[in-house]
Amino acid sequence: MKVPLLNLKAQYKGIEKEIDEAIKRVCESGQFILGDEVVKFEEELASYCKANYGIGVSSGTDALLISLMALKIKPDDEIITSAYSFFATAGVISRLGAKPVFVDIEDDTFNINPSFIEEKITEMTKAILPVHLFGQVADMEPIMELSKRYNLPVVEDAAQAIGACYKDGKVAGTIGDAGCLSFFPTKNLGGFGDGGMVLTRDKELAERIKILRVNGAKPKYYHKTIGGNFRLDAIQAAILRVKLRWLEHWTEERQKNSQNYERLFSEKGLDKFIHLPKAIYKNYHIYNQFIIRTKERDELRDFLKKNGIDTAIYYPLPLPLQECFKELGYKEGDFPEAERASKETLALPVYPEITLKMQEYVVEKIKEFFS
Repeated sequence: MKVPLLNLKAQYKGIEKEIDEAIKRVCESGQFILGDEVVKFEEELASYCKANYGIGVSSGTDALLISLMALKIKPDDEIITSAYSFFATAGVISRLGAKPVFVDIEDDTFNINPSFIEEKITEMTKAILPVHLFGQVADMEPIMELSKRYNLPVVEDAAQAIGACYKDGKVAGTIGDAGCLSFFPTKNLGGFGDGGMVLTRDKELAERIKILRVNGAKPKYYHKTIGGNFRLDAIQAAILRVKLRWLEHWTEERQKNSQNYERLFSEKGLDKFIHLPKAIYKNYHIYNQFIIRTKERDELRDFLKKNGIDTAIYYPLPLPLQECFKELGYKEGDFPEAERASKETLALPVYPEITLKMQEYVVEKIKEFFS
């Protein structure tokens, strides 16, 4: 049996007619950059996430970058963020000449550990950038308390957590000053290319971001500030509008598939060999990834590959230990939980279209490995 990590072809086939009609609508309109499709998508997604404003941009990376630009982050400013995330989280900070200041993670959620943040705050700290990794919201209450006490804006990296909720029902990306989403094809809400969005409740911040995404122009060809080309394509917006109508269903399927794994692992007695993901703080976990962890991660991954099962490692090296950040002076041992996670975590297929039979096969092969 072959079990892919993701099956975007199957997803497309399920909504093929709707997608094709949306693409045709854009082609016939002749309006390919921003425009009505983007405006409608911004309104619909902001409503879904319970945000005041949504600003469509060119990628999740650019959503992070433009948010920091709108907050006027400048060279030598310090931004506190997670040691364990996709590279863009820290990369955008360095691109502005600012300094990423890393904090270790919690061992069960893989999200930033709030108890370590305050000790990293200095007079140069200008923002906090928590990450909602794998589909679960970070513990935001203590982070927002620090934000208020030290007057620090919070930019949420919610690229993997669209629709996930915190313990008080607040939606990922709407708790801080700005929340950043990604529509990379592998995300729960994925386009047919790159795309992203910034969510905010702040009208002034939303307006600054809108100006920055068109090279800082308002009105057109008149520039009071320097921005970039961060525009969302209309064809991506049209596709994402179709997919948004299916997002809740897909999320429920991911949650059901995660429950299937938990039951199957328990029935096979495998919980003594692997650690399963935990949904804590009464979060609404949307399972962008289903992450298990084991000290025999690499051997298990090789075994599963030989048996036709695709997996992935997110992420094999913590951000502070990346070569491009060596001048920051971090060394092995500085972030023990992030380093341990990089050696033990493995993503299993959990996409909505995976069948129960496929999941049973995955768990049976894992049992075979540990036998």
